[in-house]
Amino acid sequence: AGGGGGCQLPAEWRPLSEGCRAELAAIIVYARVLALHPDPYGAYNYLPWQRGPPAGPQQGAGGLFYSAEIELLCDQAWGSMLEVPAGSRLNLTGLGYFSCHSHTVMQGYAYFFFLRMDENYILLPHGVNFQEAIFPDTQENRRMFASLFQFSNCSQAQHVLSFSSDWEIQEDNRLMCSSVQKALFEEEDRVKKLQQKVATLEKRNKQLRDRVKKVKRSLRQARKNTRHMEQVNRKLSEKLSSAGGQIPYINSLKQENSHATYLKV
Repeated sequence: AGGGGGCQLPAEWRPLSEGCRAELAAIIVYARVLALHPDPYGAYNYLPWQRGPPAGPQQGAGGLFYSAEIELLCDQAWGSMLEVPAGSRLNLTGLGYFSCHSHTVMQGYAYFFFLRMDENYILLPHGVNFQEAIFPDTQENRRMFASLFQFSNCSQAQHVLSFSSDWEIQEDNRLMCSSVQKALFEEEDRVKKLQQKVATLEKRNKQLRDRVKKVKRSLRQARKNTRHMEQVNRKLSEKLSSAGGQIPYINSLKQENSHATYLKV
């Protein structure tokens, strides 16, 4: 997948092994590419999770889209949904260099294909879990997919595929694959939920710290106001005390003045 803004994988995406993806692929074939044919822009030039209609040709990666005529070198893999024998020729579309991914093949070469069929019975690469859908014909890939094909039905030119394989080990791996992946996903879900709980607790803790800060600020302001009122009261008391000593002298003056006025009358 590319790194563009519209090519982001889902947040819960995790990589899957080829063996696990093979269990989920609708059709698996081993085939040789006989011919390539240019394809006009179609409905498959976008990733499934992109929103809206696919981009026009001018927004693709050079507009290099094509289909391929392929010939099955073996019967389709066991469990595949395609009922055609070895030697059958099929048309495969959805190939090329797209804006977010690539499904490419070369004429004259053999590949292992993960395929699916759309509602119009058109064969397309099946990128299970948004991963690779086309595997080149190498010894490593032959060994990886050896348990999927019945070699006795392969064409004579492909007798090199018939190396021995430990069927019991491979079948055990196939049986364990889904359960192991399920356990891994469950563990990741559990960790994700714990992380969400931790984030919630941290948010609440921050809210509590903010409240404590506000209470402390209010207490400091209250203490400051209390000290200010104490200073005002102290100054007022001092003024009252100093004024209280002058009151008898003022009263005597008033009495003398009133007496003198009486004598004059």
